[in-house]
Amino acid sequence: MSVAAYKRTISETESPRQIERRILSRVTGELEAHMAEYDSAASHERVGLLAQGLRNALWENERIWIALRDDLSEPENRFPPALKAALISLALWVERQTQMVMGGGGEVTPLVEVNRNIIRGLSGDAGGPLAAE
Repeated sequence: MSVAAYKRTISETESPRQIERRILSRVTGELEAHMAEYDSAASHERVGLLAQGLRNALWENERIWIALRDDLSEPENRFPPALKAALISLALWVERQTQMVMGGGGEVTPLVEVNRNIIRGLSGDAGGPLAAE
C-alpha cells in the first residue's frame, strides 16, 4: 500500500481527535521508556542518555506541540478563546521544558504528565489515572 493510500485510509477511519491521541500516546511511550533513568541520573550521565534515543523522542514531542500550537493559532480554529490560550501557553511551556531537558537539566516526568493529561482529555476521560498503552 502506498503512503498516500495509507494516509487516506487512516483519515477515513479515525477522527482527528483519535489521530492526535494515537500520535501523542506513541511519543509519550517513547518518553516514558527513558524517563526514570534520565530523571534519576547525575548531570554528567544525562548527555549519554539523550544520545540513546531520548533526544529523538523529545524532538518528536516538541514537533507535535508546535503543530498543536500552530493549529490553535489559526483564525479558523473554533476552540473557545480561553481554551486556545491555555493550550498555547501549555505548548510554550512544553517547548521551554524540552529545551531544558535537551540541555541536560530539568526532568522528563512533567512532560509525560502533561501528555498523559492531554491524552486523557482526547479520550474523553477528564479524571482518573491513565492506563499505560
